[in-house]
Amino acid sequence: MNKHFLLSLSLILSVMFSNAQTGPANKWADSVYKTLSEDERIAQLMVVRLSTYDARTKTVTFFDSLVSEQIKQYNIGGICVFQGSPVKQANIINALQAQAKTPIMMCIDAEWGVGMRMIDSVLPLPKQMMLGAVPDASIAYQYGKVVAEQCKRVGIQVNYAPVVDVNNNPDNPVINDRSFGEDKYKVALFGIQYMKGMQDNGVMACAKHFPGHGDVSVDSHYDLPIINKSMAQLDSLELYPFRQIFNAGIGSVMIAHLSIPAIDNTPNKPTSISKNNVTGLMRDQLGYQGLTFTDALEMQGVKKYYPDGAASVESLVAGNDMLCLPGDVPLAIAKIKDAIATKKLSWADIELHCKKVLLAKYQYGLTQFTPVNTDNLTNDLNSKVPAMRRLIAENALTVLRKTDNVFFPMTAPAKPIANDVAYVSIGNSADNAFATRVRAEYGATVFYFPYNQDAATVATLVDSVKQFKKVIIGIHNYARAPLNNFGISKAAVDLATQLQQQTNSISFIFGNCYAVKNWCAAKNIIACYEDDDIIQNTAIDLLQGKIPAKGRLPVTVCDEFKFGYGITTAGFFLPRANPDEVSLDPVKINAVDSIVNDGIEKGAYPGGVVLVVKDGKIAYHKSYGYTTYDKTAPVQLESIFDMASCTKICATTISIMKLYDEGKIDLEKPLGDYLPWVKGTNKEHLLIKNILLHQAGLVAYIPFYRETIDSSGKPLPKYYSTKQTDSFKIRVAENLFMRNDWRDTLYKRILQSKLGETGKYIYSDNDFIFLGKVVEALSGQTLDEYAKKEFYTPLALTTAGFKPREHFALDRIIPTEKEKTFRLQLLDGDVHDPGAAMFGGVSGHAGLFSNAYDLAVIMQMLLNGGTFNGKRYLNESTVKLFTAYHSDISRRGYGFDKPEKDNATRPEPYPCLSASPQTFGHTGYTGTCVWADPANNLIFIFLSNRVNPDGGDVNKKILNMNIRPKVHEAIYKALGK
Repeated sequence: MNKHFLLSLSLILSVMFSNAQTGPANKWADSVYKTLSEDERIAQLMVVRLSTYDARTKTVTFFDSLVSEQIKQYNIGGICVFQGSPVKQANIINALQAQAKTPIMMCIDAEWGVGMRMIDSVLPLPKQMMLGAVPDASIAYQYGKVVAEQCKRVGIQVNYAPVVDVNNNPDNPVINDRSFGEDKYKVALFGIQYMKGMQDNGVMACAKHFPGHGDVSVDSHYDLPIINKSMAQLDSLELYPFRQIFNAGIGSVMIAHLSIPAIDNTPNKPTSISKNNVTGLMRDQLGYQGLTFTDALEMQGVKKYYPDGAASVESLVAGNDMLCLPGDVPLAIAKIKDAIATKKLSWADIELHCKKVLLAKYQYGLTQFTPVNTDNLTNDLNSKVPAMRRLIAENALTVLRKTDNVFFPMTAPAKPIANDVAYVSIGNSADNAFATRVRAEYGATVFYFPYNQDAATVATLVDSVKQFKKVIIGIHNYARAPLNNFGISKAAVDLATQLQQQTNSISFIFGNCYAVKNWCAAKNIIACYEDDDIIQNTAIDLLQGKIPAKGRLPVTVCDEFKFGYGITTAGFFLPRANPDEVSLDPVKINAVDSIVNDGIEKGAYPGGVVLVVKDGKIAYHKSYGYTTYDKTAPVQLESIFDMASCTKICATTISIMKLYDEGKIDLEKPLGDYLPWVKGTNKEHLLIKNILLHQAGLVAYIPFYRETIDSSGKPLPKYYSTKQTDSFKIRVAENLFMRNDWRDTLYKRILQSKLGETGKYIYSDNDFIFLGKVVEALSGQTLDEYAKKEFYTPLALTTAGFKPREHFALDRIIPTEKEKTFRLQLLDGDVHDPGAAMFGGVSGHAGLFSNAYDLAVIMQMLLNGGTFNGKRYLNESTVKLFTAYHSDISRRGYGFDKPEKDNATRPEPYPCLSASPQTFGHTGYTGTCVWADPANNLIFIFLSNRVNPDGGDVNKKILNMNIRPKVHEAIYKALGK
């Protein structure tokens, strides 16, 4: 056995298994391999088709007899499940597995759940493009979990998903709405979360279609697409999601049939069978050693030029592991053996690939196959689909334009009003769920216009509809693919356009969002992405204001509506007002611009956001500058910032307040009553109230990271790994993971730290590290989970939370420091505070990220005495208690920072001269602050990344220039103070 083979197998084992699993897995694979004949070793690399579907006759043909014969004769390694009823499929799977000498890897191409294939009785989930409109990637994880549960329930180990192709060609005939969208960051993020949702729940994911199928105009099912891009272009876009998902640990990848001369200039050589692509680019350059599947070898994208088993040979020569749908199995085996005889391939190659396949079978539980129980199978497969469709719809529906408040919301009348509401259902000839509801709830008159209707009827229909005061237009039942304008007739486009121009109307586009291009001038328009009862009902709930709009376009549909665009009506809970409507002088408030821009010009920070809420209304909300000093990306109003120590109040303190309300914590009791692991140390008797006041005697700061780096500032390998493994799971930065057991050492270092005099004010992060653990001990949840459950979710916040990389694309998150020691990189989406990073990104003292609006909601809830939008979150007495002064030696409240008591005479008042004594809030080291003033019913939010790129100890201009106090005081001056 050659050294190259041993090295390759060792790499594969390290990717697929923990150290504890490697031995048993390798032993099982070796033992099974020895029982296989030469033909069987080759056949283990083949995935054959179980059924086919005739779309014209809508009939399914099963090949179970042929497959059974192939199992008997060749011991094939895999089967791909396609159309057919769940029970019949399960019975066939059970029979074939029972027959097999070696367990069969059951695969399915179920990008949007098994309902994509089992179309007769299982509901599909939304396609990936609709998921790409969702703002929170954690929903993609939940989606993956549902898909995994479906697959496991029906006996499937591998799902050919997610699609991580970046769809940057709106005319793409084959990927299109199967992609998460055109933004490489969002595609990577959502792909990884979908993958984790599946693999965490026992189903192997498969990233496709490497090296990127998003920019084609030819369907590889029918011909070979050509992509004429340079390697630099491919590396900057198409390859990015694959690189990220490879690093995240995806189990397998599918290789596309594409002609890309920059990778392989051999004429008509698809990337699926190109050694330059599979071995040179993917294995050697990108370092991916997991399992590979070719895309289906029956597709014309490869079969046209490599027929009759040639594609199977070339696939293995290229370095692939599994041959998907090779067609004639005995012919493919014979051709592969001929290639071995002529030394184009070797038996060592076959052994490497075969053992990889066997190792994957071991990893996904095929050593002990349990037959699929068909009792209640169809109901089980459907059980979680409606709730997931609803969840995605509530988060994806995208308001693209709103110019008439009659539709936002459009309240249903107590009694129907004559000639009030018309619903024009384009693409339909009978009522659907949307029509049924508008009839019942608005007394609407419904008009139909199917796509085959004569254009001559348009004018008459427009005249009939014009008599109605409000017109709802629904675009339904159009094709997914962009060919021929999605099958939408010119007459239908004209009808909708005339109604939009001549009536008071709102348009709902139920399907592929690229079709919105037909109506980019509509006065009121909502992209709905798909068309079924659940999505239609959700759309009406949005129309009625029962749910907020959260979605954002995953692609650009026209110049007016680009990627990321969407009007989020979650913000209607804090309405907007002109400054003069809330007693802010519109001229004097402009001083804010001057101060903030002066800070940018003098290098105090590259950019920022200022938000002012007066009397419960947003009176001032502006973004400034850029995310970094290279000035490539402007800061947006909804940019997400690292809040640093504002975490102490906007996560930890409000959580402590909630527990106080519930009687679960007593401020007069010692820490040891809540954290048993501090007992027996000098931290046991610290009172909770003193910890909240920073008067418990704890040291200000412990540089935990210093003992984990070498003298040059580099992380030591004994504490960190560049890849996430079972032993190194704690992410501290990109490609840097801390050893799991070292977290206990961090707590040990706090317990060992010196304790100063109780009652002396020392601002300390350690106070709030302890308080975060108290929240976790009393709630049974991690701090981030508890804050989200009790506050962020019910407050309808869309960005506030920890570990933003798991929820948002990187281009929405503002970078902080480029660390020169410890993490040695630009921190983007990983918490700036090194201690919080070593705690996994969640800590009581730092780790919260947010946009300005979400922070304003939290502060408004507190300003309201614990209520917001009709719901009580905290008792008013608790809010008053915690936000009041409680120290004779400092300005502190319980958890909250407050104005200095001698501001009237101080040379540098804090937070500013005119802030009333009732004011409460906090500042953050990264250049942030949040303040609420009950006496003036005023909220001030300032967000910046002043630590970019050199760190706060180097760049102190924001402090030296008094930027935050000056802006704060300018707001008071605009109030006439």
